[in-house]
Amino acid sequence: MATEKWTSPVTVGFEGANARTVNGPFDALKCLADFWPNARGLRYIKARSTCRAALDGRKSVEEARAEFLAAAEEAKLHLH
Repeated sequence: MATEKWTSPVTVGFEGANARTVNGPFDALKCLADFWPNARGLRYIKARSTCRAALDGRKSVEEARAEFLAAAEEAKLHLH
């Protein structure tokens, strides 16, 4: 479901762009697809998969949040 939200939003700072506030798995997928740097490792792939699973109801939104945070750390992005 695209309306699912995390208990606490994540603000991600990207090089040369404004920070983006991510409220849930739908926002996270948009961010992963449109704004992510070329540093796309295993955590990026797992975050994408878990966010999709959360939207389908196969994973919790908080599991998706944890994987998104791990991907951001892997890509060395600034979290606020």
